[in-house]
Amino acid sequence: MAYSNFTFETVRKTFQLETDEAADISSGIAPMALSEYLTTTLARKVPLALAIGTEKASSELIVADILVELREKFEHRISFFSGIDFSVDAESGLTGVCDFLISLSPTQFHLEAPIVVLVEAKKDNPVLGFGQCVAEMLAAQRFNAERGNDFPWIYGAATTGTVWQFLKLEAQKLYIDRAVYSIGQCDKILGILSSMVEQKV
Repeated sequence: MAYSNFTFETVRKTFQLETDEAADISSGIAPMALSEYLTTTLARKVPLALAIGTEKASSELIVADILVELREKFEHRISFFSGIDFSVDAESGLTGVCDFLISLSPTQFHLEAPIVVLVEAKKDNPVLGFGQCVAEMLAAQRFNAERGNDFPWIYGAATTGTVWQFLKLEAQKLYIDRAVYSIGQCDKILGILSSMVEQKV
């Protein structure tokens, strides 16, 4: 089994996760001002991504630019990766390619622990990305622990590019944010991602 084969139901059962499906993860987080570049870029690219209507277009035209902005906000002290193989535990099915992941390491040429945020893009509905995203979060939890970076939380985001929903994994408990954010709230989305990097959520 690979990440892409997990549904939300199968990942919960396979890894015996306790879930809170109406958690308040993000309501108290302040928005983060967007750069003029990102504001202009989204104005140009979001309509195009919607017209094309594929996961690839949303990833390349929307999600990637938001994560580049996040990296610049942290003055390149973090790294982000797109479409890389992240096979951690084949026996448990924690193998495959991640859409995006963010590491607290500034090293961009290869992936280092600790990994803190996984972002999974889906065409139609963020909820359809929960199974895959949670499986990747579990893999990140193991990846970090194996390298002596046993962080208390791993964060995830499932997104269509224009709609975002956030998750938090603490040991065997998964929290799903009850709030859903649209791309029109990109300053809030960026603020949430920033707080996740800082482990303040």
